[in-house]
Amino acid sequence: QVQLVESGGGLVQAGDSLRLSCAASGRTFSDYSMGWFRQAPGKEREFVASISRFGEHTNYADSVKGRFTISRDNAVNTMYLQMNSLKTEDTAVYSCALYRRGSYFRISGYDNWGQGTQVTVSS
Repeated sequence: QVQLVESGGGLVQAGDSLRLSCAASGRTFSDYSMGWFRQAPGKEREFVASISRFGEHTNYADSVKGRFTISRDNAVNTMYLQMNSLKTEDTAVYSCALYRRGSYFRISGYDNWGQGTQVTVSS
């Protein structure tokens, strides 16, 4: 079993940057591709980005492409999400999860969700 803990969220202004972390404990971190999702108030959880086991392949939602960068450091069992040029519409709870099967873009392909970290972007 793998436990995931997100951190790095906070309150920032539009145009600012934040870096989220997803720390993993348990089984070998590099065994898993992983993803970031977010859920804004009153909306469904949506895909943000995914990364393969050793970081050689990444995917991004169109809404964050060019602004967000997903990465991982298997030596310290941590995945990151660098968020630049933040917009008010990026406000959400951001969660990480392990990829298991199917499309990288669908929630159903992931499990072992972390508890999430709140990101609030003010105008």
